[in-house]
Amino acid sequence: MLAADYAPQPSIDALLALTAPGMDRVNAVILDRMQSEIPLIPELANHLISSGGKRLRPMLTVASAGLLDYAGDAQYALAAAVEFIHTATLLHDDVVDGSDMRRGKAAANIIFGNPATVLVGDYLFSRSFELMVEAGSLRVLEILARASAIIAEGEVDQLTAQRKVETSEEHYLQIIEAKTAALFAAACRISAVAAGRSAAEEQALDDYGRYLGVAFQLVDDAIDYDSESQEMGKGKGDDFRDGKMTLPVILAYAAGTPEEQQFWRDAIAGFRTEDEDLAEAVAIIARHGTVEATRQRAADYAQKAMDALSIFPDSPMRRAMQEAALFSVARRY
Repeated sequence: MLAADYAPQPSIDALLALTAPGMDRVNAVILDRMQSEIPLIPELANHLISSGGKRLRPMLTVASAGLLDYAGDAQYALAAAVEFIHTATLLHDDVVDGSDMRRGKAAANIIFGNPATVLVGDYLFSRSFELMVEAGSLRVLEILARASAIIAEGEVDQLTAQRKVETSEEHYLQIIEAKTAALFAAACRISAVAAGRSAAEEQALDDYGRYLGVAFQLVDDAIDYDSESQEMGKGKGDDFRDGKMTLPVILAYAAGTPEEQQFWRDAIAGFRTEDEDLAEAVAIIARHGTVEATRQRAADYAQKAMDALSIFPDSPMRRAMQEAALFSVARRY
């Protein structure tokens, strides 16, 4: 199946519609399980959870269950666990990065402070493991626990690679496969486990989620340097000012002139972080077409995600999940 088989403007509307009843039940679990007698916990958790994210990762758990015609209740608790893991990592990330914005509004650490933000992230991790245990499957527990460990490894790997202009494309892909794609993969795979499906079907859903996660992150990286893109809900140029070697920068550095490479060495080291420096970074990246190159790599991963679903019979859910892969690349926010 080729991308050309689809309409020019893919969307996730079909996926949203097909998963809406299941996501209503997931949202009920989320709201129930983030409550606490300590008022700050639900207040801080709700600040992020209710901030307008599409909840793509738990949606993938529900979608994968629908693809398999699995109607058991375990999917809702597991999808909520996936969302809690994701939310906890976002809370911790914002503290590590010193972020000011998240999803278009002030980050939790700015409002509530770093200590409270870290501790509520820990609380949500604990809640996620409660939900995993309640699902009654050691295999599911193994998958999500392992994914949580891989995400943490990826975040530490990214931290150690920060401000290192020599970071390679291969190393960077390893980072995003861990910090982003691992949870996408686990979110899809656990539905196959809950449904008692074959190892081949488990692996196909894992592959779909993993490739989709890489494509999703690469597009995020492209958007941060795409002068024509809409704001994506975080501070424009955050990656640049934090000295993160994302793929558009890695490719631009490799293709750059000696003068451009010196600019990147200074910028990534933290010596050139003003607005005019960001404008220069965007100009260099535009000259070498590395936003487009990053999107092309994302498109290649999206195609792999679509192909991974080919072992399943054609259905509205399969088509919606494949279109979601195309949307992940086409989006501008």
